[in-house]
Amino acid sequence: MTTWQGWQHFATTPPPVPPAPGDPARSEEERLAYHSAFVTVRTPAIDTLTTNVRTLMLLGRHQQTTARPSLIVTGPAAAGKTTALLHVGRACHLAHIQSHPPPAASVHAPVPVAYVLVPPAASAKALATEFARYLGIPVTTRMTQAQITDAVCHTYHQAGVRLVMIDEIHRLNPRTTTGAETADLLKDLTERIRATFVYAGIDVTSTALFSGVRGAQLAARASLVECGAFPARLGKHQPFKELITGVEAALDLRAHRPGTLARHASYLHQRTAGRIGSLTRLIRQAAITAILDGTERITKTSLETIRLDHLAETHHRPTTSTRRQ
Repeated sequence: MTTWQGWQHFATTPPPVPPAPGDPARSEEERLAYHSAFVTVRTPAIDTLTTNVRTLMLLGRHQQTTARPSLIVTGPAAAGKTTALLHVGRACHLAHIQSHPPPAASVHAPVPVAYVLVPPAASAKALATEFARYLGIPVTTRMTQAQITDAVCHTYHQAGVRLVMIDEIHRLNPRTTTGAETADLLKDLTERIRATFVYAGIDVTSTALFSGVRGAQLAARASLVECGAFPARLGKHQPFKELITGVEAALDLRAHRPGTLARHASYLHQRTAGRIGSLTRLIRQAAITAILDGTERITKTSLETIRLDHLAETHHRPTTSTRRQ
């Protein structure tokens, strides 16, 4: 998705949908593919991000003199940051092409959204090249950073990009010379490209991005959207159990009893630390296993057999004192 062709394919391909009552039964292969792709479960973070992005795009639409206000999606690993970012980007893309369809004779599709990953230890030139690669802007080894940046800003303006999403922003470290130059490039791009910038990264507020003069500039322009772990309880509500109910309702298993997973909310919260990424991986993997072994249902016993990501497994691993008890 870090090229225009890849992003356009993602944004215009209908997302997976859960089975509806009365629909013909799907084949085993179709159901395996469905649980592999799976649905995006709406979360408060997605709703908050959607509202804020729409508002900031309107706020900055006619701003000319300074960088437009931006957003930063932050939170721990496996908290759904990239999923939220992509969901909002797809919605923005579809809304734009619906309200601004290209002329019938045009061979160029609208380019409302750009999605860029920050490379590891990225230099300013490397990041500028990633911006260029997204739209297929030719870059040679002899080109300077300034030349690449000029080409990027001109082409993004000509293409009508309105939303720029930059993922893995925590890879930037403004305390190093390279990182400082890259942070300065981002500031330059936000002032020269007429678009709203949305960043996503792991625990951004605890990194060097918000420190020093450059960090102060970013903090003064960006609002934060938190994608945190889901608490087991929040007042009278049970956010994590509600999340499980939403995931379980989307399953396509022939013998699974609705409500089974919700009854194991405490176990699942302990197993995944309340992280939506770990939860959906666990349930999807259990669903695929249930299809392959013919049981067609998920139980606590079958969940216990699934190996999760190392972060979740480390959190779930009992301590020595717990084992003794």
